[in-house]
Amino acid sequence: MSAEEAEDRALMEQFLRNPAHDYRNLQYGDTVDGTIMRVDRDEILVDIGSKAEGVVPAREMQSLASEDRAALRPGDELLVFVVQIEDKEGRAVLSVDKARQEKSWRRLQQSFDNNEVIEAKVINYNKGGLLVNLDGVRGFVPSSQVSGISRGPETQKQSDMAKMVGTSMPLKVIEINRNRNRLILSERQAVQEVREGRKDELLTTLKEGDVRTGMVTSIADFGAFVDIGGADGLVHLSELSWSRVKHPSEVLKPGDKVRVYILSVDNDRKRIALSIKRTQNEPWSTVNERYQLGQVVEGTITQLASFGAFARIEDGVEGLIHVSEMGDGRVQHPRDVVQEGDVIKARIIRIDPARKRMGLSMRQPNEAEDSGTPPAEEEPE
Repeated sequence: MSAEEAEDRALMEQFLRNPAHDYRNLQYGDTVDGTIMRVDRDEILVDIGSKAEGVVPAREMQSLASEDRAALRPGDELLVFVVQIEDKEGRAVLSVDKARQEKSWRRLQQSFDNNEVIEAKVINYNKGGLLVNLDGVRGFVPSSQVSGISRGPETQKQSDMAKMVGTSMPLKVIEINRNRNRLILSERQAVQEVREGRKDELLTTLKEGDVRTGMVTSIADFGAFVDIGGADGLVHLSELSWSRVKHPSEVLKPGDKVRVYILSVDNDRKRIALSIKRTQNEPWSTVNERYQLGQVVEGTITQLASFGAFARIEDGVEGLIHVSEMGDGRVQHPRDVVQEGDVIKARIIRIDPARKRMGLSMRQPNEAEDSGTPPAEEEPE
């Protein structure tokens, strides 16, 4: 190589290393940050570091809201997608819509990989579920993956979905396929994920003896579940009321707001035991302040036994009407006189707060002894 050739080569290398000529080698599908040079009515001129400016035609910026487009100014940065390397004027054809989609797809893939909960607005619905928009990417939430959609008649399902249009909801990506333009999400899994996080946090703050306000979420034969701020605790049947309760539905229904006492917290099994009755005064502790011997009270028959009938005087206070105190003459069985649910009037003939017992009589005053001594036959211990 001659000295002249070496000098020409050095000058060429210096020219190519000059930042002013360091052009990007753009390809279709590239997503780049550009700088707005001019905003026209039908296009935006963008510097993308190429030998010529790129242009965003109106058809490629439809995802921009009118107010967002009006706010664009020369010098602003703008993310664009290369649709065409060069048009007839030598400019790259760019797209804001596809750039936003590409960025959103990447973010969604990251959310899927990291098992994250995201938020999206419902834009429409069809027979199978809800349609959501995530920065230019349309996603589908099957109706089976939405907790607020009825499992009843189709008309009810459609009504439920119509009400959700325009609302935002937490979602988890459960299937993503960029090549097939397929994005499936679940609201149920997102809600469960959020609740689990709240539950773990709540379990660390709860203490036995705390009193919280919650909402009844469901009823079971053995008790009621109450949401106390992100976690459900169980109020066992025996802890619902000081009075006798055969089924939780007698005193509660889903949606009721209640005050609950924290009985225990099991962090390992993530279980919370609650009590409603312990937020109220134990009625037998003050029974002598409200009742006295000889007083006539109204009660509701709650249970029949061979030796008599139990009558609820107030929540948590029941009295026994012994079979011998049910009226004139000999009564073979309490069912011959009363039935469960009957409302009766009876006179108090015995009060024993320590043993939580009260004796009642349906006999006329002149036929019953007022000494307060127990009748010949007692209920079993």
